[in-house]
Amino acid sequence: MKKERVKLTATEKSELFAEGVITVVLLLLLNLSIIILINLTILQNKNLINGIYFLKKTITFYGGHLIWSWQNILLMIMGLADLIVLYWRLIRRYHQMQLRHVISELHYIAQGHFDHYISFKVKTDLQKVIDSINSLVASTVSAINEEKAIEQSKDELISNVSHDIRTPLTSIIGYLGLLKTGVSNPEDQQKYLNIAYTKAEQMKSLAHDLLEYTTLKSTNIKLNLSPLHIFSMLEQVEAGFEFEAQEKNVEFKIEVRPQNLTIQADPEKLVRVYNNLITNALKYGTGATQIKLIANLVNDTEVELRVENNGAKIPQASLKKIFERFYRVETSRNTKTGGTGLGLSITKSIIDLHHGKIRCESDDHWTRFIIQLPLNPKNAKISS
Repeated sequence: MKKERVKLTATEKSELFAEGVITVVLLLLLNLSIIILINLTILQNKNLINGIYFLKKTITFYGGHLIWSWQNILLMIMGLADLIVLYWRLIRRYHQMQLRHVISELHYIAQGHFDHYISFKVKTDLQKVIDSINSLVASTVSAINEEKAIEQSKDELISNVSHDIRTPLTSIIGYLGLLKTGVSNPEDQQKYLNIAYTKAEQMKSLAHDLLEYTTLKSTNIKLNLSPLHIFSMLEQVEAGFEFEAQEKNVEFKIEVRPQNLTIQADPEKLVRVYNNLITNALKYGTGATQIKLIANLVNDTEVELRVENNGAKIPQASLKKIFERFYRVETSRNTKTGGTGLGLSITKSIIDLHHGKIRCESDDHWTRFIIQLPLNPKNAKISS
């Protein structure tokens, strides 16, 4: 924001001009009074006249020049003093006008224009006040925007939850209604029961994920940190998906460097991260034949964890939103697979709790979820 000096109004310019004129008149009257008093004093004291005459004759400058007339020197001193007083009066009045402008801006902000900044600058300590006001405005604007974002987030949460609950609930009520009428044959009844059960499981999954998401977002949540051997954990995670991987002809590959890599983490929550990422790869990594679970020690304080699959590429436009709550790359596909749209958001929340970072990269060959974690979240918290 480009700042300019205070622009005076026509009235203020007239006021400043009047101040200058009045000051000049008063100074001239004062000077005249001083000259009259000095002349009267000199006329009444002959010794003073002789002293002045003696000084004029004896004081010389370079080249033998005598001192000027004392009247001229006095007039020069008085003229210089007059200029100083005139400047001081005018600049004081100008600063008062600047202060009036600041007060006017404050009144404008107080009327509800909380995003209004004071756009002019001054060369006095008043600038510190202006900078403080602008900082306060910036904080207020940030708080208002954050409040709007939270309000919008709540509305979106209610809307998404309502939609995701209503869809399976409508199916459950519909099929239970058919069973209630008793007009369907036994084969159809079993089919309707299976569909209703599946939809109920989707609702249960949504409720569970929603509860976990809101719990992780709570400021009271704490990590149960303990030493976690990465290779052993990855072997257990792989075993949990062995059957599903065989059905989809997907092969797991584990790479840990060094082999005995151990970090401080919450085992239950970190396993949930891997479960979410692997489930995501198996459900939506269309055409994938391999899932890699990679862990590398980066330095003395950080470790990098990767979950990679060679399935379908995630569109570039979706990569920035993929960790947002309820975001789905393809809504229709997620409806069929029963995804809640909260898995990756829960994953990011868990990584945030560990003071880590997560990002997603995807090209025509591999989709990679890359996690950076501190070896000890407690040390990361202290350093931050």
